[in-house]
Amino acid sequence: MTRSYHIHFSFTWALLGAFALSPLPISVATADAVSAVQVLREGGCGGTLPAAQPLHRNPQLDRAAEQWAAGRTPAAAAERSGYQAQATTSLHINGPDSAAVQLLRQSGCRAVTDRTLHDIGSYHHGADTWLLLASAYVTPPKSQAPLLAMQALQLVNEVRARGTRCGERAFAPAPPVRLSDALAGVALEHASDMAVHNYFEHVDLTGHSPADRVRAAGYHEKLVGENIAYGPTSTDEVVKGWLESPGHCENIMDPRFAEMGIAFAPGQASKHGLYWVQVLADPQT
Repeated sequence: MTRSYHIHFSFTWALLGAFALSPLPISVATADAVSAVQVLREGGCGGTLPAAQPLHRNPQLDRAAEQWAAGRTPAAAAERSGYQAQATTSLHINGPDSAAVQLLRQSGCRAVTDRTLHDIGSYHHGADTWLLLASAYVTPPKSQAPLLAMQALQLVNEVRARGTRCGERAFAPAPPVRLSDALAGVALEHASDMAVHNYFEHVDLTGHSPADRVRAAGYHEKLVGENIAYGPTSTDEVVKGWLESPGHCENIMDPRFAEMGIAFAPGQASKHGLYWVQVLADPQT
């Protein structure tokens, strides 16, 4: 899910004199804002935070930074520039290039050194610089779907094996579930339908419930449960999110369920995240 931060810094020469900063491996007099970001990442803001890899300069984010300077929100500017952002951090500094390191280190160290961000764009006008740091959505290829399903199954069965608390309700260990191709097909159909038609509901646009969809696939069930999510790009993230939500967690921990299917589909148009569907069922014997 896209997260966006906006941090504004301004600079005066009197303010610069108030800082006592340890030396950094760059000539501050010649550093522009992008270079200052890279140095702060490499050095972990003077050793106060873990170091991070350099960011890649991205022309789409350069255009987005210019649009942000013209009045658009950072998220809207990134969208309009064609950059499919999973996370963005926006930084606006005011002052000469020689002060960029000091300004960013003063209050923006954690944002600048965020290791989940990979790209950067900037726009400079007069004494103002607009910086956009971001990471793009990376959609797993369809060929990875079986592997991701196995990873999700392992995560689900690990928590079922040890038991957990779902909100205020404690669950004892439960038997493992197994993957079902039929339930995986039901999950993929619903994930794809939500992605194509831009909605997020358990009941689809034709009025069918999860149990209706399971029966339509020829699966004979005694009990059906469904978890859905939008945004996560990995099985770790989506399963963790479900476990942190009491209702979704209760579905995962329900000892009556014996089979599951899980699938994802990439969003369309302005929805760039992944739609996830997990279907759990107790089959008739």
